Amino acid sequence: MTTETSPVTRAERKKQELRREIIETAFDCFAERGYHATGIADIATQLGIGHGTFYRYFENKRDIVDHVITDLVERIVAALVADNAPEAVNSLAGYRAQTARIGDALARIFGSDPRLARFLLLEAAGIDAEMRERVLDFYDTAAQMTAEYLHHGVRVGYLHADLDVDATARAINGMILAAVLSELRNPDPKAQARMGEAIRRVMYDGIAARA
Repeated sequence: MTTETSPVTRAERKKQELRREIIETAFDCFAERGYHATGIADIATQLGIGHGTFYRYFENKRDIVDHVITDLVERIVAALVADNAPEAVNSLAGYRAQTARIGDALARIFGSDPRLARFLLLEAAGIDAEMRERVLDFYDTAAQMTAEYLHHGVRVGYLHADLDVDATARAINGMILAAVLSELRNPDPKAQARMGEAIRRVMYDGIAARA
């Protein structure tokens, strides 16, 4: 039995477009004025919409940040399926190719809008205590996802049997985070390619099982 997906209506597309425009305009305002100094009026005025229109899409400006974090997690998870799923490879060579693909996918995700990456990585945790915990939860979730790949490698045998999976997952993610921060300062594709290769060399030389 097949399930047909209903086509997106023109009205729904317009709603999605306006929602995206609100997010983009909000982050423009955050970058210009700072998060706490930006009001709903600033965002609405910049877009040429009324307050009521804004509140049909978001409860407040903090809700925008929550939405962006949720969207980021969903996009990352969507990139880690099929050939990029933890159980999809069974050799170190396969793992090398897989991590290269994942690195390229993450570069596209974080590079799609550097303003969002800059805000989420450098500023969001300073909004309030609850948002700080949300950001830390995001890092914990990312570490858990990385750990799944390492657990698989240990089980199959191409990673060290005595690997400290949880600590190694956080160490790998720390390198990835450093690469994202580096790209914010220096968005040079060649420099980022070198960074990606350096990370993979550290990973393989440090955790590859020896014959």
